[in-house]
Amino acid sequence: MDLLNQIALSSDASILAMAGAAFWVLAAFCALMERRRNKSRSLERLEQVGWVPWTPLFVGCMIIGGGMLAMSLPVVLGNL
Repeated sequence: MDLLNQIALSSDASILAMAGAAFWVLAAFCALMERRRNKSRSLERLEQVGWVPWTPLFVGCMIIGGGMLAMSLPVVLGNL
C-alpha cells in the first residue's frame, strides 16, 4: 500500500516516465512474441500463427513510450 501512496503523490513527470517505461516493457513483449512467431518451423504451425499484428504494436508502443519519456526527461533529470 505504501508503494501506491508514493506513486499517487509523485509528480506528473514521474508518472509520465513510469507510463513510458511501461510502454517500452510492452514493446519488448511484442518484439518477443513476433520473434517467437517467426521462429516457428513447422508448416502446420504456420497456419496457426495468430491474428495479432505484433510489429505494428511494437512500433506504436516504442513511439508512445519514447515520446512520454522524452517529455518527462527534463523534469526528472532536474530533480536529481
